[in-house]
Amino acid sequence: MRVHPFLAVRPTPELASRVAAVPYDVVDRAEAAQLARDNPYSFLHVGRSDIDLPEDTDPHDPRVYAGAREALTRFLEQGILVRDRLPTMYVYRQIMQGRSQAGVVCCVHIDDYESDVIRKHEKTRPDKEDDRTRHVLTLNAHAEPVFLAYRGQEQLTGLMDSVMSTTPLYDFSAGDGVRHTVWRVPEPGKFIEAFGPVPHAYVADGHHRSASAWRAGKERRAGNPGHRGDEEYNWFLAVLFPAEQLTILPYNRMVRDLGGKSADAVLRELQNVGRVSRTQDPRPARPGRFCVYLAGGWHCLELDERTIDRSDPIRSLDVSLLQDRVLGPVLGIGDPRTDKRLEFVGGIRGTAELARRVDSGEMAIAFSLYPTTMDQLIAVSDAGAVMPPKSTWFEPKLRSGLFVHQLD
Repeated sequence: MRVHPFLAVRPTPELASRVAAVPYDVVDRAEAAQLARDNPYSFLHVGRSDIDLPEDTDPHDPRVYAGAREALTRFLEQGILVRDRLPTMYVYRQIMQGRSQAGVVCCVHIDDYESDVIRKHEKTRPDKEDDRTRHVLTLNAHAEPVFLAYRGQEQLTGLMDSVMSTTPLYDFSAGDGVRHTVWRVPEPGKFIEAFGPVPHAYVADGHHRSASAWRAGKERRAGNPGHRGDEEYNWFLAVLFPAEQLTILPYNRMVRDLGGKSADAVLRELQNVGRVSRTQDPRPARPGRFCVYLAGGWHCLELDERTIDRSDPIRSLDVSLLQDRVLGPVLGIGDPRTDKRLEFVGGIRGTAELARRVDSGEMAIAFSLYPTTMDQLIAVSDAGAVMPPKSTWFEPKLRSGLFVHQLD
């Protein structure tokens, strides 16, 4: 696959920890406003510029996109962000709870996205694509990188190890305890050559950013009568991680009501689905098991492994098994993409959050899942298939604001 060094727009080292922010799509407006409060350097002023407008502002109001452009311009004018003088790449390492993952920050080609060299596993929503495409075109920049995975290559691992033996450009710990360290790559050509034989990259996190970068690039091509093919808008910002370093957390489920059934009736129906027992452990020990929080207690639902077709990359996913055998037939959840009774909770919030929301009466039942694996994600992507919604939660998240890629 093709990778490309770029002229990064990035924070000065002394401000990196204050500029770096969570991605735009993992917080709502109130959470983003709280995180950016008293921090004029936070990149949330670019990624979630609605926080600087009245609370009732429509998130697609033209002022939101104009505000993002104004914030980015202000950061450059005030020296909060600076432009590199030479195109390069970076190595970006994150350490969370003793676990390390290191990736290459570079640009990847929009044609590789279109031709499925960069493979996907999720459907994208047109409204979210429209929003981020407009954001890219208004900024004339990719403000946040896409999180990509590839099957590890010994040569690339060795190149990254060599770079990480040098003095870092940034090294700080964020408020959540995750350590972020960045090194400049002195010889990008070696990485370009090493990535050449890599057959595919896989979108781990950032399907809407990927689709929007592709759309923005195509729009810029169409509007340029002198298009040559070497323009920066043909590339978009990404961080490429070896798949074996990554960990996926579960994406748990909650349902607001029991569809008119009693808790005892639901438990009886679950006994027809699999073996049900009381448990003190709210996390499933293996695939094919679910922990169910109902009526103040945890239960383990264990499916008969003989009833699971492990050769089917979609139907064998735990998120599919739960939908097909429990959420649909027992609780009446038809389309998990649109049913308002169903809510998804990222695994980073923990199982205590599930119990809390059921005990509060806000939800009626919660399900703790075994996480999707990287091998499953790659199998689904290679099959050209689409995972059910909210199948994966990657942690740690990339910090936004450390790298911006301008389209020209």
